[in-house]
Amino acid sequence: MTVKIRKVGNSNTLTVPNNIEPLAEEYDVFQSREGLIIYSPVGPNPFDDEEFIEKYKHQEKDLFGGYLVGKELPD
Repeated sequence: MTVKIRKVGNSNTLTVPNNIEPLAEEYDVFQSREGLIIYSPVGPNPFDDEEFIEKYKHQEKDLFGGYLVGKELPD
């Protein structure tokens, strides 16, 4: 299936064919160096979610009593 870019006001628009069921109402759009146009559903950022952070944070404490994060983690 092929779609054409259409000019709508100051924007270029790609239509979504009827046989594609959108999974979200909002999408981030990116263009690769090779010219691929990629639409990715917008979702919550897990790194802003306190419950996610608490569940997956590293539980090893450093010598000063704080938790190890990022580059402090041992290899």
